[in-house]
Amino acid sequence: CVPCPHCPGLVQYMCSYKQSEGFARRAIESLVRKLRERREELDALVTAVTTRGRQPGLCVTIQRTLDGRLQVAGRKGFPHVIYARLWRWPDLHKNELKHATFCRFAFDLKYDSVCVNPYHYDRVPAPTGITGTTSMIEYPSLQPNWSTASKWEGPVSVTPPSARLDFWCSISYLEQDVRVGEVFKAPAGFPIITVDGYMDPSGGDRFCLGRLSNVQRTEASHRARLHIGRGLQLEHRGDGDVWMRCLSDHALFVQSFYLDRESGRTPGGAVHKIYPGAYIKVWNLGRASPVSNQRRPHVDALRGLCVFRVSLVKGWGQQYPRRCIQDTPCWLEVHLHRALQLLDQVLHALSPRQHHDL
Repeated sequence: CVPCPHCPGLVQYMCSYKQSEGFARRAIESLVRKLRERREELDALVTAVTTRGRQPGLCVTIQRTLDGRLQVAGRKGFPHVIYARLWRWPDLHKNELKHATFCRFAFDLKYDSVCVNPYHYDRVPAPTGITGTTSMIEYPSLQPNWSTASKWEGPVSVTPPSARLDFWCSISYLEQDVRVGEVFKAPAGFPIITVDGYMDPSGGDRFCLGRLSNVQRTEASHRARLHIGRGLQLEHRGDGDVWMRCLSDHALFVQSFYLDRESGRTPGGAVHKIYPGAYIKVWNLGRASPVSNQRRPHVDALRGLCVFRVSLVKGWGQQYPRRCIQDTPCWLEVHLHRALQLLDQVLHALSPRQHHDL
């Protein structure tokens, strides 16, 4: 039988169903205290957890705090994430949860009460490189020769291009998590591409964001777009190296597996702040080539090297109210076609067993 909510044995009983150690007991004690006067919700939680979601039951709610986070044993986190980690996915990332359609008080619905029933949420994979605990790395202006020592171990073999590419990159423009307009493809005949906030027609070597309309545009996106100005330039050199120059009067914020590795960070572990006037390399064919005689990197890591993202005007991460780039008002996703071509060559060269191991 299920212990009485006023009985200390309930916490021990619920702890037996958790999937992680540490502050689990404190978190469960805190939740049981909040639910003592709402036996129906407490029973629903016990049933959901003990049946592993076969009977998901009612919403189990607690009061939303001012910043949306719950503090337990000196640690803060989003409540629905805390309890989903305890009872379902210990390795869960905070941006990987999506509420079930039947959940009436899901965290992202912004009600005063928040459902923490772990079986009212589904886990969805976070887009590669978009999420992660981030720290800021700054790149000041006037640094045309920026470079750091490569962290890539082992000899690197650069495969010559097997076919001429018609376009060297594709650029998508997004406002928060909504893609706006068509994907811009940079022709191979235009090695320097400008992305700006003006109203001129896009085409050839210029992608003008000012002309793009969005019926769902938020006030935050509208304000940020007013400050894009001259934006940025992307320059394609040689067989695939790519450089970026900040032309805007406001900093750019970049998520890049290549820059993470060059600065010694784990993939997705940093936001790179690019100041006005700065000119940096964002992809290096020799260092980023995924063909190595010493190891077979994971295919997701290879894909991460083929794309970088740039938030215009607004940053995200620990120093900002925006948790990830999808929370920023306007940003770009750039896919590098030479990098994708190399990845395709690697995958085709692997034996079936090697491909399975990636």
